[in-house]
Amino acid sequence: MADEELDRVAPWAALLRVHAAVVPKLARALAERGLPISWYDVLLVLNAAPDRRLRMSELGGQAVVSREQVSRVVTELEKAGLVERQPNLDDRRSSYAAITAEGRRRLRSAAPTYLAAIEEHFSSHLTDKEVDVLTRALGKVLAAEEDSRR
Repeated sequence: MADEELDRVAPWAALLRVHAAVVPKLARALAERGLPISWYDVLLVLNAAPDRRLRMSELGGQAVVSREQVSRVVTELEKAGLVERQPNLDDRRSSYAAITAEGRRRLRSAAPTYLAAIEEHFSSHLTDKEVDVLTRALGKVLAAEEDSRR
């Protein structure tokens, strides 16, 4: 491979290595608060959604957990009383996942831990300019990939 081609792969390789290094640390921090990182992710997405609920298919597209895992995670959250499934009266083939008051309480309780872990293990290693460049660059890739799914 030419050096030019390697340079185009280097950011991807770095992203994967950073993910592998940082996510387990975030997961441990959240586990100390009694929330698996997959639960936190789903609760965070639902809490930010209109009416604090999403169709399962929408949740699968927005959560960081895989589409295959979303149903299992929602079932676990439902058993814990943090999420409830609601029927979709407009489309009986689908249902909503909605965060409960207890889910919101647990999310708020764990948020400072999550944010502190992000700062410690990720953000503190970057300048403000680097944060801006990364945010814009990764946002550009994400937007292109989301457009291609439509």
